[in-house]
Amino acid sequence: MNKILKTILSIVLALLCVFLVYKIYQGVMEPVRFEHDVNARKKVAIQQLKDIRDLQVAYKSVNDRFTASFDTLKQFYNTGEMIVLMQIGSKDDSLAMAHTNEVKKAKKGKITDADLYKLYQEGDKNLVFSIQNKIAVKDTLFKHRDDFNINTIDKIPFAVGEYGAAEVTDIEMDATVKKVSGVDVPLFEAKMPYKSLLNGLNHQLIVNLIAEREDLGQYEGLQVGSITAPNNNAGNWE
Repeated sequence: MNKILKTILSIVLALLCVFLVYKIYQGVMEPVRFEHDVNARKKVAIQQLKDIRDLQVAYKSVNDRFTASFDTLKQFYNTGEMIVLMQIGSKDDSLAMAHTNEVKKAKKGKITDADLYKLYQEGDKNLVFSIQNKIAVKDTLFKHRDDFNINTIDKIPFAVGEYGAAEVTDIEMDATVKKVSGVDVPLFEAKMPYKSLLNGLNHQLIVNLIAEREDLGQYEGLQVGSITAPNNNAGNWE
């Protein structure tokens, strides 16, 4: 009987040791997994904030100001136009440059870039010039980005998922015009709080991360631009 009890006790102790080793391993690996997941989510979020910045800058180039409305940005992307400087040919192409100069000489210098563009469209592809042209925004920005979706540009990634929805799922965006050294300067900002971006990850580690940011006097999330401290539309990850 004592032998059986010793055997059972040995098995229980062995299982307990395995369990303790597993818990220790989990405790060591949890912060590692958390950091990996945080970095993966930040990569997606940062790209989205960069896209918002590109849209805002393009919008400002047409309207001389930023916008606080995602609906306005979406409409601008879907239906708006922007002026783009088109460079036709290369100034390093000596033959093309010589041909262009001959065309200008034949017109005694009375030829505009618009005239050159017309000749280019008619078939003379050996010209060198630049011209401003209106192009649809969606044919210019993100044209070759398969992962870009204007319909979700205002949503915080991962804020809604298998763990349910975070308290805040929309990106916080604002815009204003402020005097900087006596000059009116358009400003904007867009924010993603960590509590939403990291939705579903280890709660205590999220709390710790937010507390660290607050202790440093920094925004507890990702942010691009600022309406309080002009920063040339920089992101707080840059």
